[in-house]
Amino acid sequence: MFKRRKGNAGEQKAAAFLKKEGYQIIEKNYRTPFGEIDIIALQNETLVFIEVKSRSSRQFGTGAESVDRRKQYKIIKSAQVYIKKFYQHEQKCRFDVISIDSGKISHIKNAFTL
Repeated sequence: MFKRRKGNAGEQKAAAFLKKEGYQIIEKNYRTPFGEIDIIALQNETLVFIEVKSRSSRQFGTGAESVDRRKQYKIIKSAQVYIKKFYQHEQKCRFDVISIDSGKISHIKNAFTL
């Protein structure tokens, strides 16, 4: 329960950060059979799928370091479901990670690719 509450707080902080940066938030916690995408946003014409990871200490590494190949695969498959459902044409997109480590936000654009 505490872990989910902490995750929600991190996602809210990330969404506020993105809005300040000019992103338009489209979806939060978009679920598919493959997994969940924390935030889907538009930056200009680019659809951005964002994974948010929060860490209160670096004992187990940074939040960004925890987005391993398996997690990336789930996000990519979920993004494909989203695009197929909502876009009939080719859509420019990218995958970002927002890492919140001890309260500090790091935004990694193009953190991984298809």
